[in-house]
Amino acid sequence: MDPLVAELKQKVEDTLCPFGFEVYPFQVAWYNELLPSAFHLPLPGPTLAFLVLSTPAMFDQALKPFLRSCHLQPLTDPVDQCVAYHLRRVTESLPELQVEVIADYELHPNRRPKILAQTAAHVAGAAFYYQRQDVEADPWGSQHIAGVCIHPRFGGWFAIRGVVLLPGIEVPNLLPRKPPDCVPARADRITLLENFNFHWQDWTYRDAVTPQERYSEEQKAYFSTPPAQRLALLGLAQPSKEPNTPPELFTKKPQKPPRGRSWLSPSVSPPASPGPWYHHPL
Repeated sequence: MDPLVAELKQKVEDTLCPFGFEVYPFQVAWYNELLPSAFHLPLPGPTLAFLVLSTPAMFDQALKPFLRSCHLQPLTDPVDQCVAYHLRRVTESLPELQVEVIADYELHPNRRPKILAQTAAHVAGAAFYYQRQDVEADPWGSQHIAGVCIHPRFGGWFAIRGVVLLPGIEVPNLLPRKPPDCVPARADRITLLENFNFHWQDWTYRDAVTPQERYSEEQKAYFSTPPAQRLALLGLAQPSKEPNTPPELFTKKPQKPPRGRSWLSPSVSPPASPGPWYHHPL
């Protein structure tokens, strides 16, 4: 690996990896070459970037400590706020450089995504992005089939959190790293894409490969809970609502933890999952 890339990668990993994240370098050109110009990152092709993903360990190593700390003001989305906090720490760890961070959920004013996270994960060699075009003579006719990334060690039990761009740092000698094709058989790819598109509620698409680690029951309970109810699940106060706020889409009341205790307390078990709620692997 290019010595400059190795040095910067080590700094980013030292900041993120103890908290359950992984980091993969790539050139902006590799990403732009696969996409229409409307989705291009507006930087020179050799610009260095890092793809950041979270592993199952992030829940215990980053999210829980973050929630116990004083970083949450005001409280909106705990996971996104936690990830944003750690990505800011990357910027702080590289004070001599210009650093731009794009989270996976960020949009332009016209609602176009600022980053196509699964494409970035594929070109960085982090996870193979399986799409309909990867199935020869596919069986789906006119149906829309969304693609999904599979990690060689975690299967679908991970999430792409964003990219770190380093404008001004160009690494033309960085060699591309192909993502491992861990679902090579046509039949298995069909099963994967059908499980992801039609049966995502049962979590089975995440086991397209035997993972080294899955989400814990706590994580599954959290991500299976409708977003509007997740703060109550964690024993945290809900954000205040305006008087004319419409009713929540979901009417089932969350299970309340005992007074003075919360799910974050080691002595309190998470409530049983009410059934999988869509948590995209991004």
